[in-house]
Amino acid sequence: MTVPPAQAWKPRAGRSRAAVKSEQDKAAGGHHRRAVRLETGGTAVGSIVLKPLTRDNKVHAYLRWTVGGQPVSRSLGPVTNTTRAANLAGGWNLARSQGLVHDQALPPESWASSAEVRASMRGNRSRDTTPERQLRALLHARGLRYRVSVRPVPTLRRTADIVFPKARVAVFVDGCYWHGCPEHYRPATKNSEFWRTKISENRQRDAETNQALATHGWTVVRCWEHEDPVSAADRVASVLSEAL
Repeated sequence: MTVPPAQAWKPRAGRSRAAVKSEQDKAAGGHHRRAVRLETGGTAVGSIVLKPLTRDNKVHAYLRWTVGGQPVSRSLGPVTNTTRAANLAGGWNLARSQGLVHDQALPPESWASSAEVRASMRGNRSRDTTPERQLRALLHARGLRYRVSVRPVPTLRRTADIVFPKARVAVFVDGCYWHGCPEHYRPATKNSEFWRTKISENRQRDAETNQALATHGWTVVRCWEHEDPVSAADRVASVLSEAL
């Protein structure tokens, strides 16, 4: 018997732990939506595993989590989409409909006003993000050498993600949430004034950073985290060719 096509279930080889987590978070609708209900009353972080079964030529979804260091798995049923991403999302929907997972409650002392905001904040690391690593790998593959997470100007309290000292080019990979991406930033509905002010201040700081570095003879390249890494690498390489 045949098995379902690989694109419907098979993960990409060589993924980092961060990439695996990001894939599951996206499919579930946020990290806070991956909480598995335990018989003890606690919770564990779940993941969806996809397996092709030859007996019915379908992809089946399983909810997997860990208790006391031991893996636990629960069959959820078949998912019938044509892509892995859609089937992962389908698996989470099955787990939710069967009452196996729930949205994690926001701690009352947290100043993030909703689980969605909290999940977005947790997904925006200050350095070594997936977009940064992808861009660095592409630049390195082109024979370009750089420094990571350093101040272009030692006396200026501004740290760039990728720095080319000889060419005096500083690259920033900006997260869509914290830096107010015009395409993907969505203002929070709770504590809206606080977040509007916070993001506005971040944008202002970015503009001040660009100006300060330019004053010291540096060229600034800003890339959004959603930007295609190849296109971003092309932009950086183009700026470097003009600067050297």
